[in-house]
Amino acid sequence: MALQDTTPIMRTAAAPSAVALPGLAHAVPTTLPLAPAPIDPDWILEGAPQARAAQIAHAADGRATLSVWDCTRGRFHWYFGGDEAVHILDGAVNVTGPDGRTRHLVAGDAAWFPAGTWFEWDVPEYVRKVAFCHDPVPAVARLPLRVWGRLGRIAARVLRGRRTRAPGGRTPA
Repeated sequence: MALQDTTPIMRTAAAPSAVALPGLAHAVPTTLPLAPAPIDPDWILEGAPQARAAQIAHAADGRATLSVWDCTRGRFHWYFGGDEAVHILDGAVNVTGPDGRTRHLVAGDAAWFPAGTWFEWDVPEYVRKVAFCHDPVPAVARLPLRVWGRLGRIAARVLRGRRTRAPGGRTPA
């Protein structure tokens, strides 16, 4: 949820919570209004956790986002379809990974959740985080993308070479 605005960025009560400027997305994550983002009921193990979220920014290719997310008391499974780096802003959460180890994350902590993994989240009271999510390119698509990129660079060099040649095909001295 980014708003188009050309006013200078100021951290005051009167300033918007999210501002998008050319080349910059800015938000005050502690005051950003969040919308309901329900947890899949099949994932809930205990309690009635209520989650909310707001997107601050997204990449032009749609493969990366920056968001704020919060959740009330509850225990649930969470699937990370893409890589996710989080910074805990408020509250705490106990996360149990595929290795069976539980980590206690509190305000100020950062954590990385790799794509394709399940974690159990246990929120004792409340947690609020900033999340940078990235959808990695599937391995099967990496080679064709590298080849396509390489062909694009070769084509650009060929076109540049044509523009720098003098009439008659000679390169200027």
